Amino acid sequence: MRTLDHPATDELELDTVLAALGDPVRRRIVLQLADGHDEQACIAFELPVSKSTSTHHFRVLRTAGVISQCYRGTAIHSTLRRDDLDERFPGLLDAVLDAARR
Repeated sequence: MRTLDHPATDELELDTVLAALGDPVRRRIVLQLADGHDEQACIAFELPVSKSTSTHHFRVLRTAGVISQCYRGTAIHSTLRRDDLDERFPGLLDAVLDAARR
């Protein structure tokens, strides 16, 4: 089974997480994950960018530790790492999501 690398909770860096959340397309992905199902396939996102650019945005979020991804057959499914982010940076994700919703 193919797997993808993810940083451990104690390896999450504030600067990296903030940089990942600083892009409006990536905030849109995070918002959809927060407001939707626990796990969503990448094809479930309607993003205003090309497929290769959306792949880049998902990779940035994953390597920053904002989302986790796993293969389900040939599809990649994403999940928001809310518990890990809340443990490492309490209140940060809620503040970003609240601002994005306004």
